[in-house]
Amino acid sequence: MNHSDSPAALARRRLLGAGLSGMAAAGAALATGRATAAPRRGAPTLTAQATEGPYYFDAKLLRADITEGLPGVPLTVQLNLLDETGAPLPRARVDLWHCNAAGVYSGYAGQGDDRRVDTRGTTFLRGSQLSDGTGIVAFRSVYPGWYEGRTTHIHFKVLMGARTVLTSQFFLPDALSEYLYTQLGDYQRERLRDTLNSRDGIAIQAGPTVVGAVRQDPERYVATLTVVVDRKANPAIDRPPGRGDGPPPGAPPGMPGRGGPPPGMAFGDGPPPRPVALNGAERLRALVPGLPKP
Repeated sequence: MNHSDSPAALARRRLLGAGLSGMAAAGAALATGRATAAPRRGAPTLTAQATEGPYYFDAKLLRADITEGLPGVPLTVQLNLLDETGAPLPRARVDLWHCNAAGVYSGYAGQGDDRRVDTRGTTFLRGSQLSDGTGIVAFRSVYPGWYEGRTTHIHFKVLMGARTVLTSQFFLPDALSEYLYTQLGDYQRERLRDTLNSRDGIAIQAGPTVVGAVRQDPERYVATLTVVVDRKANPAIDRPPGRGDGPPPGAPPGMPGRGGPPPGMAFGDGPPPRPVALNGAERLRALVPGLPKP
């Protein structure tokens, strides 16, 4: 047997030939300028701005745990901040606030199903943090409840120094919310939740950039959202009038009140009609994606 034709020799020749062919192809590509760099990554989609709502104030509380001992299902809210290029955004201030299991915010009067709940002087479920070196903030909270006319949501605001660059809302899965609201005493109400994600105008307008992921850990749920921020943004703040009495907590002396009627209701009018909740098969199809229509 000719040693030059042995299997090992043939394999070496094939490997050498493949290497030479690859070098030749690479040289040709370099000569024509086609392989000088890897493809450039496209800019990420910015997270949509959404209304601030009537219940924001700066509680000036730098803290990760915002529960203040409130009842409810434990929830960690993690926001992964990126800038407009897709790089992590460190040292950005994030304010986060949402309602409690009963659908009530801290700091305001005129809340609840009867609009008689007054929480002025309280700061529960509010806090601020600075994003870490990888752009992450994580708040320990409880799963939010709901209130008339809105689906389940969590408010957040991103600031660079004193300038707000993003105000938005984080929307949670309807099916999970429905289970908690109907099965757990802290969340159960006499009324059925009237607004789901698919019928909430703010959620619809904001779109998919404010829909994150929720996983179940042994002791809590973890809700995660990637937030893409334009560092140069200076958006106008959409701040509708509140239902409560007086100015927001911490307002300077002489600031006019933010009371007044609920959105869509003029002074002197009676209360607007309550939203009608979906029922039966129609509600199930709205809660569970992919179910066939009748």
